[in-house]
Amino acid sequence: MALFVFNSASKMVSSPFVILHCILICVTLHCNNLAEAKMNPRPNIVLILTDDLDVSIGGMGSIFSKNIPLVKTKKLIGDAGITFTNTFVASPLCCPSRASILTGKYPHNHHVVNNTLEGNCSSTAWQKTQEPETFPAFLQKHGIYQTFFAGKYLNEERNSKYYNYTLSVNGRAQRHGQNYSEDYLTDVLANISIDFLENKSNRRPFFMMVSTPAPHSPWTAAPQYESNFPNIKAPRDPNFNVHGKDKHWLIRQAKTPMTNSSVEFLDNAYRKRWRTLLSVDDLVEKVVRKLEVRGELSNTYVIFTSDNGYHTGQFSLPMDKRQLYEFDIRVPLLVRGPNIKPNQTSPLLIANMDLGPTILDIAGYSVNETQMDGMSFLPTMTGKGNSSTWRSDVLVEYEGEGSNISDPACPLLGPGVSECFPDCVCEDSYNNTYACVRTVAQAANLQYCEFDDNEVFVEVYNLTADPFQLSNIAKSIDQEVLEKMNHRLMMLQSCSGQSCRTPGVYDSQFRFDPRLMFSSLPAFYDKHLE
Repeated sequence: MALFVFNSASKMVSSPFVILHCILICVTLHCNNLAEAKMNPRPNIVLILTDDLDVSIGGMGSIFSKNIPLVKTKKLIGDAGITFTNTFVASPLCCPSRASILTGKYPHNHHVVNNTLEGNCSSTAWQKTQEPETFPAFLQKHGIYQTFFAGKYLNEERNSKYYNYTLSVNGRAQRHGQNYSEDYLTDVLANISIDFLENKSNRRPFFMMVSTPAPHSPWTAAPQYESNFPNIKAPRDPNFNVHGKDKHWLIRQAKTPMTNSSVEFLDNAYRKRWRTLLSVDDLVEKVVRKLEVRGELSNTYVIFTSDNGYHTGQFSLPMDKRQLYEFDIRVPLLVRGPNIKPNQTSPLLIANMDLGPTILDIAGYSVNETQMDGMSFLPTMTGKGNSSTWRSDVLVEYEGEGSNISDPACPLLGPGVSECFPDCVCEDSYNNTYACVRTVAQAANLQYCEFDDNEVFVEVYNLTADPFQLSNIAKSIDQEVLEKMNHRLMMLQSCSGQSCRTPGVYDSQFRFDPRLMFSSLPAFYDKHLE
């Protein structure tokens, strides 16, 4: 179970030997940089990361409504600052997405492809090559900031729990049972975070990251919230319980309409997810109020987001993430902090790999000092940015997983599928491997995706005309647009660092030169054949 609590005397890694080594380094850095920290006061930073929280389930409705789970979060962070409405993940799965948050890189550059050690999730290779380049490690290395982490770090198989887990507290195992007052994980994380705020040094700024298990399965609510939202149901949007007739075969294999029992199961799961979010809402309130009581709130950036989205019945898929559609790749992003005016909403296109560069920018460092692919959106939040110079597209990558043998309960599906439900609807497969360009610009709101399968299946959506992605327009869209989007996809798949921030198809500076696409291919294939 990969749950960690680290303070500034430890590094975000799993090896106790490295942790002990870092205690000595951080103590030294602490002494050498106290004077500098005092002379150059910098803002504090809090990042609250939820698990599987999509925009649809986000519960960010009116603050006057009592029938949503994140009332206080919206009021204390969103209404007190800025809400980004076009925030996307680099990959719709826990470990690759979290790796993008921490490294500021696309998956093709941090090489984490799924939630297994074999997929480079928390592997030795990750710890040696990518972890030292994460933004918390960067902050630690420079010694000005105290750093603190609590919760789910990356992911090791299915490790989201609310009871009966083990925390690694600076490398020391701390076992928890099933007593609510002592062991409910969301509350434990809240209490540990408050302890850090009360006991940290007041002479140095801090970075604190809290990663909650909610609303990930098994959706275990705190006892006081077990009966909330008795009548809530999964959203009946236009894409709920309909056949994805023009989509990749994995989507087409879903049975439509779903059985009554399947829909009932989805609605129950949706209610449970909302109930777990009530404890997240309490955590947010405790942290913000503690900062306020300590007189630190006005100099602290508080960021709230998720690692990926989630679906419950869209296109008759039962429940999971991993798909290319908005419900799995779009996440909430709320930020409050110094010089951010309240009640702002921004349509700026943000990727979760932008969090690292933005946090470093807040801390006074430049993304150019790193190998990160993302960009800082701090200037936009503080009113100093120019949206006309911001990129118009981002990349979404996913590598599908499947079993080498057939599921005995679903023999007709054959090998190569995974995440199958009792009615033989599967959520993943080996050839559910795709890359997408997600474009948000004044002139276009598009998604262009290519699958790595035998037919090189393509899906294209005009989100302005078709926000629920009901119609794949790959065969009807202008051929020139298709060529440009394909070109941009190939460029982004082979980008690294600064080249990931170059103008997109709908930027005025974009130049369509197919020769550039082919000149960049060798680097792309070299990386994927290693």
